[in-house]
Amino acid sequence: MADNILIPLALLKQICELLDCWNLSQYDIAVQEDYYAVRRELDTKFHKIDLRAAYSKILRAKDDDARHSARMDYLWQKNQIGKTC
Repeated sequence: MADNILIPLALLKQICELLDCWNLSQYDIAVQEDYYAVRRELDTKFHKIDLRAAYSKILRAKDDDARHSARMDYLWQKNQIGKTC
């Protein structure tokens, strides 16, 4: 079985929206813990996708000022991932 698979981003967002609709209060604590673990992993994945997009802005910058600004944005986002994960 493969460890990694490709899922379209739109589908991944739709899955997260569906998960957000669940009322977990009626489920056992073990189910709730699993839910929050899955949500944390999905949120981490979205942060990493955003970070990759920020990095690509550095590579596509038209001049040094734009590159510096993109780099600062990338570093800020990278720092935020470290705080939330």
